[in-house]
Amino acid sequence: MAIGGGEDDRLIVSFGEMLIDFVPTVSGVSLAEAPGFIKAPGGAPANVAIAVARLGGRSSFMGKLGDDEFGRMLAAILRDNDVSDEGVTFDAGARTALAFVTLRSDGEREFMFYRNPSADMLLTPAELDLDLIRRAKVFHYGSISLITEPCRSAHLKAMEVAKEAGLLLSYDPNLRLPLWPSAAEAKEQILSIWDQADIIKVSDVELEFLTGKDSVEDEVALLLWRPTLKLLLVTLGEHGCKYYTKDFRGAVDAFKVNPVDTTGAGDAFVGALLSKTVDDMSVLQDEKKLREVLRFANACGAITTTKKGAIPALPSLADALALVEKP
Repeated sequence: MAIGGGEDDRLIVSFGEMLIDFVPTVSGVSLAEAPGFIKAPGGAPANVAIAVARLGGRSSFMGKLGDDEFGRMLAAILRDNDVSDEGVTFDAGARTALAFVTLRSDGEREFMFYRNPSADMLLTPAELDLDLIRRAKVFHYGSISLITEPCRSAHLKAMEVAKEAGLLLSYDPNLRLPLWPSAAEAKEQILSIWDQADIIKVSDVELEFLTGKDSVEDEVALLLWRPTLKLLLVTLGEHGCKYYTKDFRGAVDAFKVNPVDTTGAGDAFVGALLSKTVDDMSVLQDEKKLREVLRFANACGAITTTKKGAIPALPSLADALALVEKP
């Protein structure tokens, strides 16, 4: 694998959207009923970058923010969390995206987005820092950046450069149906880049959406398997996760915690997986090693559900190890 030298052989570049979530001050209410909102930085690819850094890894976020107070605040949050912001560009003419997120009483979420168009959607291929991508070892992305041009072309170009440079490509579709023109379009576009990735992680909800089958059995998950994949993961919330490679498959149990807010749990899981994989690519071929890494990733996901918000809840390495090693 052609991998950049120097310190960057541990670098994970996470590409896509970063935005502000407005979360009600009380949970279990609809957006209309909420008495007030707290602003919380979010966006799955940014959460993954911060998750990696908090676990001691090296990460960089790549995407576009509005040249406004919120955009500058988000760039500062990346830097404060030891994430490189050299791949961030600013748009003078568009605002940073906003999302109003309500937590139902069961800790699950409902979204309302303000993006018409927001700065993240306006990233162009010419604005990509291609050298940053080429220096990295892992390139991680979602599907929200595929919804509209010019960001879609930027996403495809970034993936192509990462592939040519021999990076490991990691994909978490992170389905947000309200952002797509239709469910059919979402499914088509999400699957349009399926065979480019080395690692794909889907939730049980995304598995059902993409296969049309209400089941998490192996034969359903394997409908999403491609010979080009090194690892397919299905996360099952409190039931842990399932893994599939060309040589083996299995499941790893979750850790029992009292969930308060599931925001960011999947991102913590992905960040943990990538932070371990970047240091030892053999986890993708060695089932014993992979199971240890997935146990660690499950712990990181579980810890993230015990606090409100994504970024404040992402665990440190010490937090994660304490849960993993708990007798």
